[in-house]
Amino acid sequence: MRWSVLVLLGAAASVAGPGHADHGVGETGKGPAARILKQVSDTDQCTPTEEAFAAIAEERALLERQRAELDDRRAALDLARAQLEAEAAQLAEVRDRVEALLAQAEAAQAEDLQRLVNLYRNMEPEQAAVIMNDLDMETTFMVFATMAERDAAPILAALDPVLARALSRIFLERSRLPGDQDLSNLRLQ
Repeated sequence: MRWSVLVLLGAAASVAGPGHADHGVGETGKGPAARILKQVSDTDQCTPTEEAFAAIAEERALLERQRAELDDRRAALDLARAQLEAEAAQLAEVRDRVEALLAQAEAAQAEDLQRLVNLYRNMEPEQAAVIMNDLDMETTFMVFATMAERDAAPILAALDPVLARALSRIFLERSRLPGDQDLSNLRLQ
């Protein structure tokens, strides 16, 4: 083995060229090949030097620092992932509660609207029209939209003609697509 190392080192020295000539084993030169050749020729076998031990120790220390940094990063990522999962679970819980409250509010509104429709349906059409003439347009429309046509027609006939025309136009326009609706000339005066 010693002979093959010497041959390889000698070949490396000869490849270095004339300015870096370290041709003979044991010749003193300035390049790294000459130093290695001198070291190999002075000893019977290759033994690591203190420099090699120091380099290996330094490399091991660097690897340990890098491993510790990676472990720290991995722990930080795991913690961040756990926090995100906990926050996602909390947000899902809040979303579910909000959806339940919205559903409850919509159900209550639907019940209230149906109760109001029933009240107006059980009134005389002229009495219901007097009250509806003073209601806001949205409430009046919601009542008429929920009420059966047979019950709504006599009340609509007794309403102020301007309000009746406006409601009629809204009924026609709501069935169109939002881009096709035209309520710009709607007047309640």
